[in-house]
Amino acid sequence: MTKAQDNEQPADATVGDAPADKVGYFLGLSMGQQMVQQGLRAEDFTAESFTVGVSDALASRDMKLTREELVAVQTTLQKLLNTRHQEMAAEIKKQALENKAKGVAWLKENAQKEGVKQLEGGLQYKVIKEGDGGTPTQSDTVRVHYTGKLINGEVFDSSVQRGEPAEFTVGGVIKGWTMALQKMKVGSKWMLYIPSDLAYGERGSAGAIGPNEVLVFEVELLDIL
Repeated sequence: MTKAQDNEQPADATVGDAPADKVGYFLGLSMGQQMVQQGLRAEDFTAESFTVGVSDALASRDMKLTREELVAVQTTLQKLLNTRHQEMAAEIKKQALENKAKGVAWLKENAQKEGVKQLEGGLQYKVIKEGDGGTPTQSDTVRVHYTGKLINGEVFDSSVQRGEPAEFTVGGVIKGWTMALQKMKVGSKWMLYIPSDLAYGERGSAGAIGPNEVLVFEVELLDIL
């Protein structure tokens, strides 16, 4: 059995109903997610040895490797992670350049569509419904319904799907939203086409939004609180 195979779990693996089972799964999931974020992969270690190490630590048992061996392993692991981080950074940079070029081309084409208008900074919008209420300022708190998508149509967030409007300060969100909301009247529903510079830029957001992604939002301004 290879290391990768040793770490694989069947797709239908289940977790017991006992509180300790659920706590164990939560801890394992949290640790695994942190390890992935650091650049570790399943083939870098065996699940069996990992479990032994955790068990020894929790039980305060004698270590099964000498301190010299542990220091050597730590050094090797750090070199591996440094290499992975460099690879990840290069991949993110490549993706950022590709997304930027793709987004610029998409916005250029979108600007030619019927009803699409443009504000400063390249923010595009289309009025679906024009309201007749007040217009919020940057310091106001508003209630909105929205659905956010990438330019490929993938939904990454939606208050509509959750069935509960969102509330936030106009000046406390991405620049594209702040700009648009200060042009909208309560009762309005707009489509927003937001360049990456007015969204999450090169950093992206929480894995769902990559670097330099153009974002598409359907936004309905329900109320000013």
